[in-house]
Amino acid sequence: MNRVNDSAAITSATYGDDAPIAALATPLAETALALIRSSGKDALALLSTVFSRPKQLLTAKGNSVIHGWIVDSNGQRIDETLVSVYHAPRSYTGEDGADISCHGGIATIRSILRVLRGAGFREALPGEFTFRAFMNGKLDLTRAESVMELVSAKTECAREHAVNRLAGGLEQEIHDIKRLLVQVLAGTELFLDYSEDEGGAEEVAGLPDRLLAEEALSRIRALATSYCMEKLYHDGALVVIAGRPNAGKSSLFNMLIKEERSIVTDVPGTTRDWVESFISIENIPIRLVDTAGLCASSDTLEQLGIERSLNLLAAADLILYLVDGVVGLTAEDTAFLRDHAGRPLIAVWNKTDRASSAPDDYIASSAKTGAGLNALCATIAATLSLPASDAQAKTIGIATERQKACIDAVLSALEEALSLADQQEPLDIIAPLFRDAVNTLGELTGEVSTADILDVMFSRFCVGK
Repeated sequence: MNRVNDSAAITSATYGDDAPIAALATPLAETALALIRSSGKDALALLSTVFSRPKQLLTAKGNSVIHGWIVDSNGQRIDETLVSVYHAPRSYTGEDGADISCHGGIATIRSILRVLRGAGFREALPGEFTFRAFMNGKLDLTRAESVMELVSAKTECAREHAVNRLAGGLEQEIHDIKRLLVQVLAGTELFLDYSEDEGGAEEVAGLPDRLLAEEALSRIRALATSYCMEKLYHDGALVVIAGRPNAGKSSLFNMLIKEERSIVTDVPGTTRDWVESFISIENIPIRLVDTAGLCASSDTLEQLGIERSLNLLAAADLILYLVDGVVGLTAEDTAFLRDHAGRPLIAVWNKTDRASSAPDDYIASSAKTGAGLNALCATIAATLSLPASDAQAKTIGIATERQKACIDAVLSALEEALSLADQQEPLDIIAPLFRDAVNTLGELTGEVSTADILDVMFSRFCVGK
């Protein structure tokens, strides 16, 4: 598969060679087992020089496992290992390589890496194995990016979405959209060629294959709107619990995280600094923060905690504001809600086990009994999430800023092209916008797209032409 030459040129100084590389693929920590990955030109030959069974390693079939010892230059045994052998092109990187499964002691790992460097391997650069997989046509760029998404997924939903992209779901959607646009562009340029032959290019207006262009635009818009939710699933949201002292913030915090983390007493001002924990609510990763009670105070420590709480509130993606249902709505509560109008905020009427019913605009809850907790969690998820149609919900989403920038560029080009078509502008003004869109989609996946356009264009010609 051909790749964009500029990409290779930019990275050739550091990432573009086929030198044998090795790196630890598991954490450098005391574990039962660790895995050291190797790949590159002559990787198996080099590894055989520090392996106790070199002949068996060199003659091993691809996708097989060999037992033996890693030894140093003096023949001293370093560790007993299992080596998984891979032959090009049927490997992750598309190169010859091997994965060394060793014992997980830190000293053992470092010794094996030192021996490999002595044998001729260099230390792999960050992401270099996946880079080579892309350059060798094993992954497109969207699938390559999903590798790190899968590693850093915080919830089951984030994992599922990353797996879909790794399996090629986004790549296929991009190819399908590009195929539509290639047909539109091919028809447009073919129409221009005929009109030039007839001497009437300046009179050509309207857009051939308009319906195909509109379908492509609709699917690009769905991808563009998916970014916010995909980013939320990946990065999570900062949710801050706020309210007056003794409103029940710490009790609610403990209830949501299902753990006694915040100290709970009847004494106002018990929480003087913020406490945080990471949870998942309906597959959304959430950094939940319990803050100091908001009130005027002459206590230096308490006032410092309040100031920190205000800083967190300013950065919050969502505020849970608790009102003490026993005391009722105070002037301080009213002032806070007024000052934060327009911010994502859920007003919670707490202590309903001892208080009157909550006003209509509040979530009724009892942090003590757990009443209203399910309704609160559902409201949190709904407030953080973007509304989506059934069609959008089924659309494979985009998850990185690079993908978002490319999709936005395609969206802008298509909207401008269709707007110009509506104004009956000439096709020679509209066609370059479709070409830009196709090239940007090629950039998104890392493909060279010019040949695709030519193939479709000539396939529309009659047999004798």
